[in-house]
This record gives sequence, structure tokens and C-alpha cells, in this order.
Amino acid sequence: MSTTSRAASRRAELASWVRARNGISHSSDIRAAGFTVYDVAGVVSAGMLNRVRRSWLVTPECDARRVAAAGVGGRVTCISAAAIHGFWLPDSARAEQTHVAVKGTASRIASDALRIHWGNGPAPTGPNETEDPILNVLFHVAHCLPRRDALTVWESAIRKKAVTADVLARVAWRSAEAGALATVASALSDSGLETLFVDGMRGAGVRVEQQVWIDGHPVDGLIGSSLVTQLDGFAHHSSAADRRRDLDADARLVLRGYVVLRFDYYQVLFQWDQVRDTILTAMAQGAHRRPVLAVR
Repeated sequence: MSTTSRAASRRAELASWVRARNGISHSSDIRAAGFTVYDVAGVVSAGMLNRVRRSWLVTPECDARRVAAAGVGGRVTCISAAAIHGFWLPDSARAEQTHVAVKGTASRIASDALRIHWGNGPAPTGPNETEDPILNVLFHVAHCLPRRDALTVWESAIRKKAVTADVLARVAWRSAEAGALATVASALSDSGLETLFVDGMRGAGVRVEQQVWIDGHPVDGLIGSSLVTQLDGFAHHSSAADRRRDLDADARLVLRGYVVLRFDYYQVLFQWDQVRDTILTAMAQGAHRRPVLAVR
């Protein structure tokens, strides 16, 4: 193989190596992997990788949030990292700023495009990390978002199997906000909407049993012995067949003695007081303790 061919092969190998690491790598890690300064110079001059702050190399398609974090010597965290992982985020948390964690000793950073988190999470981080560990992401979420919104992110992380509820319960959070979330976060909610609903009812002093099987199907929530709550997500009922299926399920539950209350995405998020008061009124009328057929 000619010198030119070997150089081209090394450039391709280096670009592929960086791409496999989320499209961003520190020069010290690149050298430790066996690449030389000549390999780096070649891949940069060929436009296959770009430099950030001299010490970082990124692919052209690298996520802009990772690039922004590397640009200030920090790590993507909080809701920005949650978005990268595909966790459920409430609309109020979809900010344009990139949330970045930096060392407490870092110099002050002035940028309207960044939301800087100075506190340290419970998990240690390496010097060349561009994204916080999941536990640190959740730690910052607990401090950054209102409690109910933060809980939706935490339970979404559990649903995505990024972490488990028992692990969260054993972490030394050193934070009242994160510690409180760790005591209630679970894997029972199928969506962020369910998390908001159950937590809202918990705040009203009402216990909701989740994913109970009745008549061969799971219901979103059961209060007492007979009050069923069903939640329709934002994209629910994409077809008339879906709607008919739910109406049939509700009818079967009613025939067995259950009371069924169904709420949609908009009501839970934007008309919460009305949702809560409807359930409390139904309970005041005894809807949660009516006799039902022993079929579950």
C-alpha cells in the first residue's frame, strides 16, 4: 500500500473511531488509541473532523449539544441529556438552551445559549466526558424542574431502562429534591402523563393503584375497589377503531360495577384542578367502594 493510501486509510479509521464515540473525542483519548498528530492533522485538513477548543475533535454531524458542552469544558446534562436519551419531557421543559454541567471551580461562563449547572451530582465523572452519567442527569433535573415535571423525567428514565427504581433508592443523593423523587419514582407508569396524574392524586391524598388487570386488560389506574381512571395520551385515538375499542372496554367495566373516568392529555396537563376535583367528587359519592364482580 502506498503512503498516500495508508494516510487515507488512517483518516477513515480515525473518523470512524470518533463517530463511534458519539461523534466527539478528546485529543488525549485519540492519542491513547494509537493515532498520531499526523493522523489528526490529516483528518482535519480533509474536513472529516472539526476542532473544538483545540483539544476536541468532532464529526460534522455531531450533536450540537455535545459540541456546545465541549466548547466550555463541560458535559451535557439535565433536560438536554434527557432529550438525547429520548426521555419523556413536558412541554415546559423543552428549552432552547443547552444544559451543561461544569466543575464548581470553572471560570464563569457568559452565554445566553447555555444553562450552566455548577453543582456536583452523586456519580464521579472523567475529565474527558461530554455527557453526564444518568444519575447526575437526574440530579440536575430534580433541581432544575418543578417537582411533577422532574418526576416525569425520572420515571421515563426508568421506563427506558436507563436506570432502575431500586438503584435510585440506594443512591446517596445529598439533595432533598432528588432524595424525595427517589422515594416515589417507579416503573409502573406507561407514560409521563400517567406519572403526572398519579403524582397529582398523591398530592391530594389519594392512592392510585397502577396497571391493574381487570377483565383481561390493564387499566391505567384503580382507586379503591371500583373507581377506574383511564388516560388518553396526546396521540391517542388515531383511528375510529381505537376509539371503539376503548368504549367497548369502558362498557365492560361498567357492567361489572366499576365507575370509569377517562381524561385526556390536555386535561391532565392544563386542567388539573378540574381533573382532581372530578375524582374527589366521585370518591365523595362512594364511586371508589362500589360492589363489583370478582373478575380481574
